[in-house]
Amino acid sequence: MIRRLTITLLPFLLFLLLWQATALLVEQIRMVPFPTPWQTLERLGQLAAGEPLSDAPLYRHVGDSLLRWLTGFGSGAVAGLLYGLAAGMFNRLEQATGQIVHLLQLIPGLAWVPIAILIFGIGEPATIFMIAMAAFPPVAMTVLAGVRQLDGTYLRAARMLGAGKRALFFQILLPGALPAILSGLRLGMGNSWRVLLAAEMVVGTGTGLGYSIVESRWTLDYTAAFACLVVIALIGVLVEYGLFRPLDKRTRRHYYLEGGQAP
Repeated sequence: MIRRLTITLLPFLLFLLLWQATALLVEQIRMVPFPTPWQTLERLGQLAAGEPLSDAPLYRHVGDSLLRWLTGFGSGAVAGLLYGLAAGMFNRLEQATGQIVHLLQLIPGLAWVPIAILIFGIGEPATIFMIAMAAFPPVAMTVLAGVRQLDGTYLRAARMLGAGKRALFFQILLPGALPAILSGLRLGMGNSWRVLLAAEMVVGTGTGLGYSIVESRWTLDYTAAFACLVVIALIGVLVEYGLFRPLDKRTRRHYYLEGGQAP
């Protein structure tokens, strides 16, 4: 247990040491204050205790960012999942639209800013649109690849046993593509989370973690900006280790990818 705990904490300790060393070097070379880990932690405690940040409490910024992200990511992920499954089942759909999805994957998230503003104007809809567009391509492409890699023997065997289209979809196709679905959702989550913060900085939402970082720059409260970065990282770690990794591990065990036994 001690060895496992050490291995788990070692990267975080190295990161904190690198952060502290960077702060000292910047202060010595450029003669400007650079927030240290301890100063950032103190500022985060003040914000968590209710001190306002950009005219709103920290929990308001976190809640608004999460709501925007869940709405945009959910929309993009559902669309990508449905497209990937449909294109995997119907070759003509993939031939007609597959290159469009690849093209969308090549467009950076911030490149959607002018399109989002022209369609929706400044505000929440534009931000949600950018998040959805960042989440859709990786989910769609990964799910499509997972369906394509599914062993056709299972489908042929199910048809020989009299399985209909509904049974083939829910009992063969969807479970077989589940590992790819999880991988696609993980990629879409990372893309959409980064775009959310960038969109809040550019589009001008009035609240949110990205908006708070920009406002902290104008008020020279860089320690608050670092505190927001810590909150962003903690949310990402919580989603990764609290949701996706357990789901991925359970899926791999279920499909004998780690030598586990099916439940």
